Amino acid sequence: MSTALPVTGSRASQPSLAVKVSRNGRTGPVAANTVLAGTMISLFGISWDIQWHVDVGPDTFFTLSHLMLYSGSAIAGLTSLAMVLIATAAQRAGQSVDRFPGGKPVRVLGGVFRAPLGYLITGTGAALFLLFGLLDLWWHSLYGFDAVLDSPPHVGLFLSISFSMVGSVIVFAAARDTRWGRAGVILSIPVLIVFGPITTNAFGALHLPVDPYLLGTILFSTLLLILGTLTIGRPTTALTIAATLGALQLVLWWFSPWAARVYADATGLPLRDNLGDDPPGLPSAIPAFMLVAAAAGTALMWLSRRRGWSGRIAPQIMGAGGGAVIGLSLPIQNALFGGSGPTSAELLEITATGLVTGVLAGYLAARLAVLLRDHSTASVTNASVTNPSVTKGR
Repeated sequence: MSTALPVTGSRASQPSLAVKVSRNGRTGPVAANTVLAGTMISLFGISWDIQWHVDVGPDTFFTLSHLMLYSGSAIAGLTSLAMVLIATAAQRAGQSVDRFPGGKPVRVLGGVFRAPLGYLITGTGAALFLLFGLLDLWWHSLYGFDAVLDSPPHVGLFLSISFSMVGSVIVFAAARDTRWGRAGVILSIPVLIVFGPITTNAFGALHLPVDPYLLGTILFSTLLLILGTLTIGRPTTALTIAATLGALQLVLWWFSPWAARVYADATGLPLRDNLGDDPPGLPSAIPAFMLVAAAAGTALMWLSRRRGWSGRIAPQIMGAGGGAVIGLSLPIQNALFGGSGPTSAELLEITATGLVTGVLAGYLAARLAVLLRDHSTASVTNASVTNPSVTKGR
């Protein structure tokens, strides 16, 4: 399996079915964008819900923030189901579905269904979300109100939504030869960067030498930043993803406290007495210096190509630089947002942690990028993927 850096400027050898769909109809991009909208709605719902617990407190299973969270998953799941049925119907009509929008189709239930990989993962995540939602309802009926992120039902819910978001990335990556496919990758990856680390709260009760949420933030942020860059294969991809993440952070920063206060007024519930000027819960945890990390990774990628470094180690080098920057920036960000300032020893420790975690993130990103490109509806020729010198200089 080659993990060489993709070459900027390479072209697909022949049009894919995703291209044909985008030319002759809007099924591919509409379905993909609907899935993305569903995951985005879920993200806004969880950010609102976290802020609601901070600013107000009491809730029920059917608060608006919960319903927003559920509806986003339902939208993504139903859209995925529709695409699975369309692919299955196409196969039964004798049409080739080898390059169906959403990734290579997978046989389900012994071939009864043919499900594009991205939609299969998204739909599976949505189905699991429904099951864990019922478990959460049962959990509250037994133990009453809780506002923790690491209860078993909540961890299951977060994992389920994360699966749906991973599926969304795969759907767009499978159409990376189209403009809407590349734009979707750039939009869906920041959603996963925000949501992915939440699942690491499941390890919060363990006595670990490093905060699992901090470690998860470094790992997911660095991995997904490099993954997007290698999947699309353009030098400015990391910077664009980081800028998109920053814009999403600003919107959530405004939306979360606004929605919590408006809903509290509408339901007649008072805000907590001890509220101060603390920043919003989820938005303040998003890495605020991702542009710096993206710039470091982009510079290292450019340097690796200029110096002719092996494409097998370049992603790890990019990861080391990006992870170190993110690790160094997180305690500084915490201090800027009103937390305690880090000591020199803490800065050194978290930077070293970011460096090591970044190397691992780069290694994993390179291999995941190969899988995404293999599942693309139209990828570059094998020679241009495995041997960057073939198209170098075009």
